[in-house]
Amino acid sequence: MKRSDWLLTAEERGNPATCLDRRRPDGAAWSHGNHVRPLVHGRTYFAELLAAIRAQGPGDLLLFTDWRGDPDERLDGEGTEIGAVLAAAAERGVIVKGLIWRSHLDGLQFSQTENRHLGEEIAAAGGECLLDMRVRPGGSHHQKLVVLRHPARPAADVAYVGGIDLCHGRNDDASHHGDPQAIPFAEAYGDRPPWHDVQLAVRGPAVGDLEAGFRERWEDPSPLSRSPLTRMREIAHREDTEADPLPAQLPDPEPCGNHTVQVLRTYPNRLFRGYPFAPDGERSIARGYLRAVGRARSLIYLEDQYLWSPSVVESFARALAAHPGLHLVAVIPTVPEQDGRLTLPMNLVGRIAALDRLRKAGGDRVAVYGLENHAGTPVYVHAKACVIDDVWAAVGSDNINLRSWSHDSELGCVVLDEDADPRAPHDPAGLGDGARVFARELRLRLAREHLDEAEPAPGAPDPLCDPLHAFDAFAAAASALDAWHDGGRQGPRPPGRLRAYRPPDLSPLAKRVSMPLYRLLVDPDGRPMRLRLRKAF
Repeated sequence: MKRSDWLLTAEERGNPATCLDRRRPDGAAWSHGNHVRPLVHGRTYFAELLAAIRAQGPGDLLLFTDWRGDPDERLDGEGTEIGAVLAAAAERGVIVKGLIWRSHLDGLQFSQTENRHLGEEIAAAGGECLLDMRVRPGGSHHQKLVVLRHPARPAADVAYVGGIDLCHGRNDDASHHGDPQAIPFAEAYGDRPPWHDVQLAVRGPAVGDLEAGFRERWEDPSPLSRSPLTRMREIAHREDTEADPLPAQLPDPEPCGNHTVQVLRTYPNRLFRGYPFAPDGERSIARGYLRAVGRARSLIYLEDQYLWSPSVVESFARALAAHPGLHLVAVIPTVPEQDGRLTLPMNLVGRIAALDRLRKAGGDRVAVYGLENHAGTPVYVHAKACVIDDVWAAVGSDNINLRSWSHDSELGCVVLDEDADPRAPHDPAGLGDGARVFARELRLRLAREHLDEAEPAPGAPDPLCDPLHAFDAFAAAASALDAWHDGGRQGPRPPGRLRAYRPPDLSPLAKRVSMPLYRLLVDPDGRPMRLRLRKAF
């Protein structure tokens, strides 16, 4: 397998100012010798993160970025609140540094107050957590990253990256009963919204890449906010607005596995004064997807919170139209997180337009599903994961929408496994690459949960390895569960959690009113579409 067929070179990243592609003597824009594990669901991730933080001692380093942080969110039961865990680490001599988005007003149901309190708790214990508003107007810092380094124990170095925030609502497991510390949500999800999500645990040289990306943000000399009102509030509240120096970065961890990892990002082209590490922004997430989707021949498997914007899904549509053997499966939320009279149409109109474009290109080779738990409550899909032809796998903070590809700050990892899957030596893409272990196992693990299927016994064949069989298995499971619901839930509930996605019809008036607002507020780039796409991708 030729890595450059699937990954971006340094030139193709399109951001010569970043240090990420200058860190290795060979100039490679990716690292070899990593070991990556998917952590499916917040409960799995939080329990592992808690143990890893508690194992840190004096002189160790803990770096994190987040969209939202709730200091009282429990990682693993009472007494494990994230604020207290991070504060305790700082008190015993761990160097704790955090960057959290200084968000919009809490009256708009964003998270300014929660982020402020988490930062204050860490600072009181001797750590440092800055509220970062260095974004484009209307944008956010959406990255979710934790890096743990250990000068005396480099084998323990690990980074966690993906879609899971350190906040309320995320601590769920495969049973999908929801986080007891719930967040306000659409009524359909009940009092404890079930939550489906994915994070990666990364070990090996890629930890150094992820740390270097954090350092680029931390060492940005720009003011944390351009707003005069915010600056005055910082002074009045004596907020920490200057990042203290970090210790010198340690050598990258030694190779420990067979995974090649490329770190991909989005940074906007900020007005007036750009990021010193991305003066014209960075679109490597968009470019990475365009590269991989262009090579898809068999199956694109997506789990995504949004799947919005016809302009973003256009690359998927072109691939479906060009390759009649290509299928696409997408697992998305059945209901948007907001169900207001205005916000519901705004949330739906971009998705409906995107799905119309995909189905026009791929017909019945495009299948879109929502999830429910065994009680029939919808499961909110917050995961941002993609597997292409069981070769290329990506997990990150980025969604399939224009915000994630051009406007917000995002962070994700692409994983290519050096090991071919011995169960299926054939080449599903027809390009000489063959299925790889990591990508295939990620897809199978997610599929088995949604189908309520157990993992086969060692050595036993797994029909789901065949992409077309998996496509048909999803369709059959969803059809049976839909029929059971339509029939009044008579008899035993069929196995599986998949429901065919059927968006509610929007009246012509709602579409006419919602589309301009959608373009203005949901994709707040502020430029004509043609210029926006040329600049972004």
